[in-house]
Amino acid sequence: MIKVGIMGASGYTGLELVRYLVGHPAVSIGFATSESNAGRCLSEVHPAVPPLPLVAMDSAPLVEVDVVFLCLPHAASAQKAAESLSKGVRVVDLSADFRLKDAAVYQEWYGLEHPVPHLLGEAVYGLVEFARPQLCEARLVANPGCYPTSILLGLQPLLAADAAVGTIIADSKSGVSGAGRTPKLHTHFVEVVDNFSPYSIGRSHRHLPEIEQQMRCWNQDSPQLIFSPHLLPVPRGILSTIYVPLNNGWNEVRLYELYQEKYEAERFVKVLEPGKLPSLAHVNYTNKCVMGLTVAGGTAVITSAIDNLGKGAAGQAMQNMNVMFGVEETTGLRRN
Repeated sequence: MIKVGIMGASGYTGLELVRYLVGHPAVSIGFATSESNAGRCLSEVHPAVPPLPLVAMDSAPLVEVDVVFLCLPHAASAQKAAESLSKGVRVVDLSADFRLKDAAVYQEWYGLEHPVPHLLGEAVYGLVEFARPQLCEARLVANPGCYPTSILLGLQPLLAADAAVGTIIADSKSGVSGAGRTPKLHTHFVEVVDNFSPYSIGRSHRHLPEIEQQMRCWNQDSPQLIFSPHLLPVPRGILSTIYVPLNNGWNEVRLYELYQEKYEAERFVKVLEPGKLPSLAHVNYTNKCVMGLTVAGGTAVITSAIDNLGKGAAGQAMQNMNVMFGVEETTGLRRN
């Protein structure tokens, strides 16, 4: 039995993680923390989850668990990761604190010095489909961001095949839960409903360096990325439409064969037949990524859909945990 702790259990990601973990036959939850709700039961915060007692982070019995999931803000997460590792506890961090390998890049994009830069080199970037060998022995896993997951899974086959030329454009739309549970004016119901808003477009979103860092791992000469996120007036889900100028010789048939070969053995990635396109209905409340492929005028148009709280956060975190502990990868994860 794997004993787990969850820090930040009352946020949207933490709540989703609890839902996954309580259905995992090889897991028991040792503790769950919430600074704003310590002393209460999680079911008082959200009625659809079990009555799990919530404790303050400083009271969390780290030495009693095998792995801790960190659903915390950046910087706070790094400090708790270091503390957990010092006590022999493995860590899956769902914040941005260990996704970037360069402390200077982290400071540039997050506006503060990294609290524990010596751990950056150790962290495994947990895009599971491309990280399994490293995950088996990992002490510290950086769970990828939600937007990056949808984009990187969509791009990897083309980048690895050196098929992309020219600027890549990722036009992505996310449900409101991606902004977190803390109230903000732009995510209030009246601001969101009957509306559709771009934000941080071009090369200004914090996920940009994370995406480009991983792109360069697959192809050192990867083209520049233009990233345009949008806020959808729906609770959850991400749909990314990715435009990739192609080298000569590529057509829709060849593209489909490339992606089928890459992903045919993957349990949580599905490539639709040519002419079919994914929607949020294909993926919400699952750990799946579903893709559609089109070629128009020498440009690949890849549509990639995930649930931002599932494959984009809690589902992928549990998938990472399964690989880390040698458990069948699909255990506890809904596949429908």
